Amino acid sequence: MNALRATAGDPAAYEPGLAGYLNNLSLLLSGVGRREEAVVPIVEAVEIYRRLAEVNPTAYEPGLAMSLNTLSLRLSGVGRREEAVVPIVEAVEIRRRLAAVNPAAYESDLAMSLNTLSNRLSGVGRREEAVVPIVEAVEIRRRLAKVNPAAYESDLAGSMHTLSNQLSGVGRREEAVAPIVEAVEI
Repeated sequence: MNALRATAGDPAAYEPGLAGYLNNLSLLLSGVGRREEAVVPIVEAVEIYRRLAEVNPTAYEPGLAMSLNTLSLRLSGVGRREEAVVPIVEAVEIRRRLAAVNPAAYESDLAMSLNTLSNRLSGVGRREEAVVPIVEAVEIRRRLAKVNPAAYESDLAGSMHTLSNQLSGVGRREEAVAPIVEAVEI
């Protein structure tokens, strides 16, 4: 609550911290099973980061993308699956722009959002569309794991698992075997 009181005097100085606190509050509320409550702070965090990013995109678009990714997860977690697609699409767009400028800093985040997008699309019955982002996520994570296996192989295995599920979900069961075998090997 001190952060909330501090914003009253000089909102611009404290809003970035407040947005971070709200993001963390959402994560913690969700983590203890208070999923409906967890939506409120992440919506507020997105609003704050959106305002900040309008003024200074370089500084705040990464936070906005992170919060949009979290918002998508929270909405999906409370059964609002259709609504959950919109923020993850926006997060992917932002992270794609950031990764184009600085791949080393943002490709991993892009892959994470692509993985989430694939799951959100599948969750609303758009299974064919869900294959495209997970294939891209696997490509990115494969590149990253090649350079730094210790840091990225686990993420690659997770994306391979998702790829296998998505391929199976669209009836491409024979193709779904290779990615899950690779995930098991990793």
